[in-house]
Amino acid sequence: MIYFDNAGGSQVPRVVADAMHDYMLQSYVQLGADYPMSRKCTQVVEDAHTFINLFMNGTDTGKVILGSSCTQHLFMLAECYAQVMRKGDEIIISRMGHDANVCPWKRMEQRGFTIRMWEIDTETYSCPLEQLETLLSDRTRIVALPHVSNMLGGIVNVKAVAQIAHRVGARVVVDGVAYASHRAIDVSGWDIDWYIYSTYKVYGPHMSAMYGKQSALEEITGPNLDFIPKGEIPYKFELGGVNHEGCAGLLALGKYLNFLTGRDADDLCDRQTIEEAFDIITALELPLQQRIIGYLLAKPGVSVVGPNHGEASRVATICFRSESVSSAKINAAICRANIGARHGHMYAPGLCEKLDIDLSDGVARVSLLHYNTMEEVERLIEVLEEIL
Repeated sequence: MIYFDNAGGSQVPRVVADAMHDYMLQSYVQLGADYPMSRKCTQVVEDAHTFINLFMNGTDTGKVILGSSCTQHLFMLAECYAQVMRKGDEIIISRMGHDANVCPWKRMEQRGFTIRMWEIDTETYSCPLEQLETLLSDRTRIVALPHVSNMLGGIVNVKAVAQIAHRVGARVVVDGVAYASHRAIDVSGWDIDWYIYSTYKVYGPHMSAMYGKQSALEEITGPNLDFIPKGEIPYKFELGGVNHEGCAGLLALGKYLNFLTGRDADDLCDRQTIEEAFDIITALELPLQQRIIGYLLAKPGVSVVGPNHGEASRVATICFRSESVSSAKINAAICRANIGARHGHMYAPGLCEKLDIDLSDGVARVSLLHYNTMEEVERLIEVLEEIL
């Protein structure tokens, strides 16, 4: 099987799977007790939080909260803000967003908050910063956007967004799901208030990680049990606790990043290693996305939905359409060839409507990561030649 459905979830390195397997067989006890095995497991969970905070470069500026999914995290975050915002306060939502970072905020309109949509330029496939500046006011509290649209693939300048939004004191909530498997996250360098990504799309277990800047965490209260103090973070936001064996898997991701950079797996995985690993990941992916996009652009009647290039300012999540063949038929042909891919609205129905894309058919999408090969790409192109 050729796996080109990586935007839906990446494959898992053996070291990650082994760590989860070993944890469940050798140390599957509850946390927070005084006996040695419980203390050991408690440390694993704490170390996983510490590592993911380092992975996001938030060690000195905030904390990481782990959970089951980005959707769960974002609905929780919206509910927390609903408790402290005032009626008439404003929320700006990027039209490019996955519904996980759209629906929770749109629903707040029913509670008296004002929603403003940051619309997309259909020529550039971007939400212009100039438009954001016109939408902001002294009542803006939240700006919610994707770092990369999981349909369009272009990388948004979130640092510039944060600089603009912070002028009026708004918090910036970034969905990093479609970005995090391709480039190193740098929440401190970008000055982001909230950053969420799916760990199962970044070579880990089916979980989610949410970074919160310290000042942002202080202005809301997590929903966990009343006896837990407001300042006990991440516990106040981790209802029922986190997936313990998943934390063991997250911690083992450092071994894989060491492997990518040629270090010994058991070396300390520091910030430099993380950045070097993602530089290698980028270098491996660029030729693949350039080949696919170049092929699609040369096909009459075929259009790439997103930036029409394969350069480093986009990632290898590639959506396209044909004037003569439905996305469903294109995807069926790809899947018959034992290539994992998908079609549809990619959980961005509002974006599809804005781009005049039929929701029932959507777009065809292939999404690659660094472990894919040029031979696999050429096989995909053979299949596309037949169906297109």
